[in-house]
Amino acid sequence: MSEAAAEVAEEVLVREDREGVAILTLNRPRQRNSLSEALIAALTAEMTSIADDPSVRTVVLAANGPVFSAGHDLKELTAARQQEDRGRAYYQDIMQRCSTMMLSILKNPKPVIAKVHGTATAAGCQLVATCDLAIAATEAQFATPGVNIGLFCSTPMVALSRNVSRKHAMEMLLSGDMADANHAAEIGLINRAVSQESLDTEVMALATKIASKSSMTVSIGKRAFYDQLELGISDAYAFTSEVMVKNMLTHDAEEGVNAFIEKRDPTWKDR
Repeated sequence: MSEAAAEVAEEVLVREDREGVAILTLNRPRQRNSLSEALIAALTAEMTSIADDPSVRTVVLAANGPVFSAGHDLKELTAARQQEDRGRAYYQDIMQRCSTMMLSILKNPKPVIAKVHGTATAAGCQLVATCDLAIAATEAQFATPGVNIGLFCSTPMVALSRNVSRKHAMEMLLSGDMADANHAAEIGLINRAVSQESLDTEVMALATKIASKSSMTVSIGKRAFYDQLELGISDAYAFTSEVMVKNMLTHDAEEGVNAFIEKRDPTWKDR
């Protein structure tokens, strides 16, 4: 069976649901889970569906095979050079589609946790940086190595530079070097590095903890977090003050405060 035929025969993205947690698994292990047209489309579609699915409270993004994701599918990118415009229209389209996919994670009302068991490079590193949270096995490595092949990781830079300090981001982008999981945790690319054996337990413990909260409150908080980052300090305080007012008037805020005062567990209505 050819590589293309094998991909058609398999799902490029696999979903499993566990008690409010949707686990999305990249499933192109033979292609190092590179972000093909099909995988970008599948992940965008799932994120769009999950956004409106009340049964899902948290999302875990994982991958099959030894590599988390090697970034864009270079074979697809190279094939486009045979077109009359040397691939310009295709490159514009695929970069836009990939950006839309990344934004579907960022703008999703459900928190997304990257479960990184192996190497994440280029757009694969971007994918990790885009997720709200990330836990990696100590064996995992991260890089934005485009500079090594004459293709600067400009779109991965967007997520990377919003998660780590400027100098650390520039070092990764300009050197193309691999960063191990412990260094990735130190610079803020991931939350923490854990043993490969405990990775699933650690990720699911965090996912289920978040899933136990009011999903309405969590969605308000996630959106406000990213929105206020783009504002000046005075505007950020004005914006988040209004968010707090609206949040205080919700059922779950009233229930949560009353439960705290009465020393009991809250009953969330997600409204």
